[in-house]
Amino acid sequence: MSRRTFVVAGGAAVAAVGVGSGVAATAFADDRAAGTPSSASGAETCYRLTSETTEGPYYIDADKIRQDITEDEEGIPLTLALTVIDAETCRPVRNAAVDIWHCSALGVYSGYESMSNGGGGGTPPTGEPPTGTPTGEPPTGGPGGPGGGGGGHAEPTDDERYLRGTWRTDRHGHVTFRTVFPGWYQGRCVHIHVKVHVDGTWTDAGYEGGHTCHTGQLFFAEKAVLASAEVAPYSTNTTTRTTLDEDGIYPDNGHEGGLLYLAYDRKRIARGVHARLTMGVTPAETHDTTDSPPPAQPSASPSEA
Repeated sequence: MSRRTFVVAGGAAVAAVGVGSGVAATAFADDRAAGTPSSASGAETCYRLTSETTEGPYYIDADKIRQDITEDEEGIPLTLALTVIDAETCRPVRNAAVDIWHCSALGVYSGYESMSNGGGGGTPPTGEPPTGTPTGEPPTGGPGGPGGGGGGHAEPTDDERYLRGTWRTDRHGHVTFRTVFPGWYQGRCVHIHVKVHVDGTWTDAGYEGGHTCHTGQLFFAEKAVLASAEVAPYSTNTTTRTTLDEDGIYPDNGHEGGLLYLAYDRKRIARGVHARLTMGVTPAETHDTTDSPPPAQPSASPSEA
């Protein structure tokens, strides 16, 4: 059994979080029809394992135990609600430690500011503002590339830890984070990294022991990304953007592959976005990372949400 110790920053309790009144009920049609049920007993929530994807080079082992990972970062408020279930039994996975981490609105990862710098590899932002039109260039975010897709772990270059956090699932397998809508950097579509750790022990110091049963990424539909690009500070990011269809990491299999259900006011996305997903995992297995993306699979649900 691998050993990890997660240190609680300051020992302070974190209050429950949620998107405010800015999120309208006018979510997309497939979101309303295929929404995640409140319990894990229904067949809709227990259909397939959530795809494993590469950890990427910018993971820092559970440095902050908290639900609100925003710190002082600017961006569209995002509430991320995840439900973790055992894909074989459909039962919720309770008391699991869930890590998330992602880049800032301008494409920078905390802990790696000198390496990411809005371009995924230390290149200052260049090019034109993003559009929905594919660039025609092959993605550079695969293994060994500069886009944070793979190629092994990189050691942190600074002490910043914004937009990173770990929290425990409740008895229903639910966990909620408050953050900002991620931006983009060269070679990758907009995404959030996620890990699920089980069989460890929660203590006064945080979480100890256990193993990682899921390593994946969460993805955003193009319509939401294009809407975010019209809002500051995203509108100032001129790094050439890789679309969801161009991305070399997204497995192209819809919600099974990490595509989030999104709810927001299309005309006022700056007020906030609510994202949610049920993740099916196999608690008995270990999936620490993978250095290469999985092969493309037939789409299980639409890539536009």
